[in-house]
Amino acid sequence: MKRRLAAILVADVVGYSRLVREDEEGTIKALRNLRRERIEPIIKDRDGRVVKLMGDGILAEFPSIVEAVRAAIEIQDTVAQRNYDVAFDNKFLFRIGVHLGDVIVDGDDIHGDGVNVAARLESLSPPDGFCISGSVHEEVRDRLDINFTDLGEKKVKNLNRPVRVWQWSPNGSGDFTDLPKPAAKLDKPGIAILPFNNSSSDPEQTYFSDGITEDLITEISRIPELVVISRNSSFTYKGKIAKVQDVCRDLNVQYVVEGSVRKAGQRLRISIQLIDGPTGGHLWAERYDRQIENIFDVQDDVTERVVDALKLTLVGGVSRTCRVRKPDQRAYDYVLRGREQYRLFTRDGNAKARDLFEKAIAIDPDYAEPYAGLSETYVQDWFAGSISALDHAYDLAKRATSRDPMLPLVQEALSTVHLFRREHDAAITTARRWIELEPSDAEAYAALAGAQHFAGQNHEVVPLIETAMRLNPYFPFYYSHYIGLANMAMGRFEDAATAFRSAISRNPDTVWPHFFLAASLGHLSENEDALEAWNKVKRIQPDAVIGQVTQLPYKNESDTNLVLEGLQKAGLSP
Repeated sequence: MKRRLAAILVADVVGYSRLVREDEEGTIKALRNLRRERIEPIIKDRDGRVVKLMGDGILAEFPSIVEAVRAAIEIQDTVAQRNYDVAFDNKFLFRIGVHLGDVIVDGDDIHGDGVNVAARLESLSPPDGFCISGSVHEEVRDRLDINFTDLGEKKVKNLNRPVRVWQWSPNGSGDFTDLPKPAAKLDKPGIAILPFNNSSSDPEQTYFSDGITEDLITEISRIPELVVISRNSSFTYKGKIAKVQDVCRDLNVQYVVEGSVRKAGQRLRISIQLIDGPTGGHLWAERYDRQIENIFDVQDDVTERVVDALKLTLVGGVSRTCRVRKPDQRAYDYVLRGREQYRLFTRDGNAKARDLFEKAIAIDPDYAEPYAGLSETYVQDWFAGSISALDHAYDLAKRATSRDPMLPLVQEALSTVHLFRREHDAAITTARRWIELEPSDAEAYAALAGAQHFAGQNHEVVPLIETAMRLNPYFPFYYSHYIGLANMAMGRFEDAATAFRSAISRNPDTVWPHFFLAASLGHLSENEDALEAWNKVKRIQPDAVIGQVTQLPYKNESDTNLVLEGLQKAGLSP
């Protein structure tokens, strides 16, 4: 036996024991095929060798640490590709650890500290990413254009010294634009409406072009024969030069709408085109030169032209907008400005949004949308600790409903308020109504999933979130979080922990995924990892206590107690 320096990669499947329990033969066969057809060729192409296969795990060695890191990324990418058409319960998710260290060579096998460190790094990895040691980071940071998140020094099992850990995940640290989650295949024609360019000389007019785009997404999302990609995903292309074919591949759609808006005084010029993704050919293009007060007629016309160009057959023909009435143009402008400020999700932005929505109401008291927007600013205040804000939000949401019950934003505001008032049936009903009005809005499905989870109806949560993910491939952290919540409530603690880790990889600075991860790990008797998750809760929110879970709008006390029990099993006290 001899020692040598080696680049080591360790990978294994998350939740493998559950997969085997549910379908032993199918799981073993699928994993064997995945390794033979996709993973092992990647390792070979990177001049590595598979040292051994360990049930659901892989130990590989590379002559170059750069090639080992590249292989880790390619493995995670190919596994994600494989998961495109696989139901959530049957997906393979891998954790990977990569280390550069000493190993003991024993024939074709290797073992020793280097392998142990790589295995510990693997256990710290997010389900769709990997972790590297400080020694690896030193070698690759100037040689690979890859962003890693510094997790600091970690104390790991069977080592008497801490290890510096760096993490890579498909979405980095909350930046969802570098490498999108693959979009699942859609059962209807898919279309993405990209943010219109602001062609005005004033860059501050961007709020207007963004608002026009968002309203067009809302209008076309009403067409049940189309799948319309969420605003959140479409807007990741804002300000970027992207080929239509690349957009269609990333978002898994066939059609793209793009355009520009020029606002000068009371004149408005909009250029717009509908493009076939595979060919890049124009299916329809138009230029509108109108008074600003005619913007709603333009939106209606664009919707009809898209339907006609795609040769969709709608029951009852093409309907005009569902608006009860057209608002005053000045009020509409304030609403667009208010949306921009609200989406900053800051205290100052929320205050400015409220002022703008109130100005819109003062101009046009019968306009529903500013009441709905105003309601959401009070919900944000309630989250920040204002007890009376929820009553204000409820009153405003009801006022919005009385003015235009067909406006999706009204149902969005009302569903949120009902949920946090613990009116679970009403929250579910309004979320379903939102889906009826806007069947391509990802957030509507996520809202329904959240309402059903807190009402104790967990079996429907994962399918709803999977629909939301199809509509919003660059989905936010709380989609994975809801999957974790549902699995935890159903006693699937290993799957819950996997989902919470995925949520954390997307937004590591949000308290609740760490909070519930600690509870899940407590139920799994992984107390050391549970305490580490809780320590992250305390770093984010120093005054956090386990009892704050009672603030969440659970209908059933048993669901709250399940979370508390997991935290207490981990050694945490109220």
